[in-house]
Amino acid sequence: MGTVLLILAGVLVGGTWSLHKQGAPRAAVVVTGLLAVLATVGGLLWLLPGEGS
Repeated sequence: MGTVLLILAGVLVGGTWSLHKQGAPRAAVVVTGLLAVLATVGGLLWLLPGEGS
């Protein structure tokens, strides 16, 4: 699942950059960027060794 989240994060980062370059409203760029950050953090945390893994 961690790998899937990191792949999603990459797609979202690309989407954020594309929205920015196209002059999309700032709110759309910020929301997409925040989702990319959340997916990245989630993916990294999922891959960390922890209890019960």
